[in-house]
Amino acid sequence: MNSDALSLLQVHLLDALSTTTDEARRLFHGRGRRWQGLENVTADWLNGVLLVSLFKEPAATEMTALREVLGALSQSPQWLESSAHALLLQHRYLQDSSTEWLLGEPFDNGVITEHGLHFKLDFGRNQNTGLFLDMRYGRNWVQANVNGKRVLNLFAYTCGFSVAAIAGGAEHVVNLDMAKAALSRGRENHRLNHHDLSRVSFLGHDLFKSWARVKRDGPYDLIIIDPPSFQKGSFILTKDYQKILRRLPDLLNPQGIVLACVNDPAIGPEFLVDNMATEAPSLIFQHRLENPPEFADEQVEGGLKALIFVLDAERGPL
Repeated sequence: MNSDALSLLQVHLLDALSTTTDEARRLFHGRGRRWQGLENVTADWLNGVLLVSLFKEPAATEMTALREVLGALSQSPQWLESSAHALLLQHRYLQDSSTEWLLGEPFDNGVITEHGLHFKLDFGRNQNTGLFLDMRYGRNWVQANVNGKRVLNLFAYTCGFSVAAIAGGAEHVVNLDMAKAALSRGRENHRLNHHDLSRVSFLGHDLFKSWARVKRDGPYDLIIIDPPSFQKGSFILTKDYQKILRRLPDLLNPQGIVLACVNDPAIGPEFLVDNMATEAPSLIFQHRLENPPEFADEQVEGGLKALIFVLDAERGPL
């Protein structure tokens, strides 16, 4: 992160601030490896909050220079003319992902908007704010394709997909996640959008110990799988994803749909296509969803993989 790289970051952020909207967006995606020296920097616009994240510790001189660039940014005409009111620097390389408030009075959470929907986020407390912005097109796809459907949302986290599904007219959504605190935030997100909670279920369970409970609420028209790459003691993507895939045909209605996701840059879409063909051959790959343009990656396979599969009813469940 030399002076040239920091100058480039400054130009990008100044340009982005001049075109901010009322919706949450990533303003700079260094992790897409398109800008040398900035591979470990991201910047997100969260309805007036600019969150800059570092994924690798820079040298002391680089950190000082970065703070100077951000300080100048907060005094720029672009900043002053935008609705920006807080500037945060998060150190994601630290175990606690500590966050500095470079500008603005600290607050625990706030509400952002995406595609007309509202979500409550945490600022400065957790590693993640509560909504993964790269899944924007995935949530949009769900909202557009779920009218009248029953949905199973696995690894639901704060229920972003569920909020999109109910907004799109889903009959019912079942959210499953081990983190009960995340599901509680999911309830809050639904309430923010004035949704009928009788159409939403929240299961705070370990998926691999809860197949009977999950099946009891089915069958489903759409199953969403958006797991972490690694969750200590509960999920290893390359080891455990297959255990989910082989269960899918028994959980789906005829012509049921699966949205399966992977967000590990080292794992390409063939991981899902090949494993689905092995574990659940009655589910036929249809297409991969595009990623938002602000998440462009030098390597196409390095970004989020969100793949659509459709059940071939004639083949039936395994």
